[in-house]
Amino acid sequence: MTLLTLKTIEDRLFTAGAKTIHVEHFFRTWVSMKMFNDQSLNYPKLVKEEINQLLDEMNNSAQIIQEEKDGEDSSKLIVRLQDGEIIESVLLPRGGLCVSCQVGCAVGCVFCMTGKSGLVRQLTDFEIVSQLRLARQIRPISKVVFMGMGEPSHNRRNVLSAIDFMAKFSGIGYKNLVLSTVGDRRLFNELEQRTIKPALAISLHTTSDEKRKELLPNAERIPVIEIMDFASRYAKNTHYPIQYQWTLIRGLNDDDQELDRLEKLWLGQFAIMNMIPVNSVEGSSYVRPDSDRLSVIEDKLRQIGVLLKYRESAAQNVNGGCGQLRARYQAQKDEANG
Repeated sequence: MTLLTLKTIEDRLFTAGAKTIHVEHFFRTWVSMKMFNDQSLNYPKLVKEEINQLLDEMNNSAQIIQEEKDGEDSSKLIVRLQDGEIIESVLLPRGGLCVSCQVGCAVGCVFCMTGKSGLVRQLTDFEIVSQLRLARQIRPISKVVFMGMGEPSHNRRNVLSAIDFMAKFSGIGYKNLVLSTVGDRRLFNELEQRTIKPALAISLHTTSDEKRKELLPNAERIPVIEIMDFASRYAKNTHYPIQYQWTLIRGLNDDDQELDRLEKLWLGQFAIMNMIPVNSVEGSSYVRPDSDRLSVIEDKLRQIGVLLKYRESAAQNVNGGCGQLRARYQAQKDEANG
């Protein structure tokens, strides 16, 4: 089965006789959820015919098959792809959307359900962008974060292509397109060379190189200090604060030694620290710190000038942290099939 890509769609339109203005109008209309009107431009007949064929294929390439709400502002979308694979997207408060970039993930974060399934396949750039269009069928979207299933640096060509597409055609600026990564030198090098850069989030989780090996077993072995040095340069070049992500696990990365090391590493950072008490994952012994410890961490970090935000992994009320709804859906499907 051949999966659609943005390049494939573009090539088919050009082959049918479209000019650049036609292709750009089509993409902008499609991702903005506007009705396609071939009278708004003087489309050649063959281009109109190709567009009708493409729209059928594009609409069948990714479909929402389930939505589970988490309060009024958030919900998790289960999306079935053309080949039957399942991914997740999350509608976030204030017009946000969290998208996936892979089916499964190879990093194997020990606190994440997605990592337990391993990497199944990469998403195409079109499949990534399709999640934005699907979400816009439900409500307006003004910010996209690449923090769903998968590690963006392991699919960087398609992720960066999707980011460029969104910035050009969707009305969402680069500052509101947030690329998240565990750290990857190839991605860092490519980001530094790009003229226009997305906002950046770093999945840090600890100041200890040894603990990172335990928590993120298949991530590239980059020293924490190197990751944070790159992040500091990137923030200064883009004028966007880095968003550090830290999943808090009791007895593992919530101790005073972590906070002392973080104080030294934080010097010169233009950044926000998002700390997320670990989400319960079936079969895992990891638990979140108690409320008293969270208060101590908050007081300490604010004393040393860290802008701290505590937040929950999206869709907790529906047992839907990253990968959990997909896993539950697959288990129910397997059970139904005997």
